[in-house]
Amino acid sequence: MWIGWIEFDLLLGDVHSLKEKRAAVRPLVAELRRRFQVSAAEVDHLDLHRRAGVGMSCVAAQRAHVVELLDAAERLVAGRAEFELLSAHRDLAHSDDER
Repeated sequence: MWIGWIEFDLLLGDVHSLKEKRAAVRPLVAELRRRFQVSAAEVDHLDLHRRAGVGMSCVAAQRAHVVELLDAAERLVAGRAEFELLSAHRDLAHSDDER
């Protein structure tokens, strides 16, 4: 089993409150979940109104499928006009990896 995750560091455009931030980030998280059938959540910069950290994780039998999902999610986030993607950090692990 392959496990993959990616963390997006986002800068939000014309946002002036945490309420406006939630209104922008919540649809992105929902779209990641719906489109790719993965786990996704806002995970960082919770108290800043112009920054957001969004994490996504997935599990698949094949490494290539995990990489495809992570690539597609990164393209989706990078293509959203309301965010500037500052960075995306990802990692992969296999269930047999020694810890």
